[in-house]
Amino acid sequence: MFDKKPKMLTDVLGKTNRIVEGTTLHGDIISPADFRLDGELIGNFTSNGKLVIGPAGSVKGDIICNNADIEGTFEGKIQVEDTLNIKETASIIGEVVIGKLSVEPGAIFNASCVMFSKKSKETTSAVE
Repeated sequence: MFDKKPKMLTDVLGKTNRIVEGTTLHGDIISPADFRLDGELIGNFTSNGKLVIGPAGSVKGDIICNNADIEGTFEGKIQVEDTLNIKETASIIGEVVIGKLSVEPGAIFNASCVMFSKKSKETTSAVE
């Protein structure tokens, strides 16, 4: 009656991890699920899900993920399999490799950018 089955990895997907404002992490994060970062990460981030860097969030390091929304600051190399959304409050410095890119007016975007075709995985354009 009260037996609880352990959750499978597929149950974790769709859930969101969160690092709150005022928290600083030094090191690497590897997560199979979505992630929201409102604190500071000094290190690398890898996920098969979506990364959201909130307005107070910041990352100094490399990011690899499927989708990303950035409202805070990022410095390093980011590789996004699908779509990178850069909000007007964001500041991006470094290198960007993406499938699709959306940049709102007002955002700071000082990065080299390579966009690849999802079908062919070949680089289709480069902007410096």
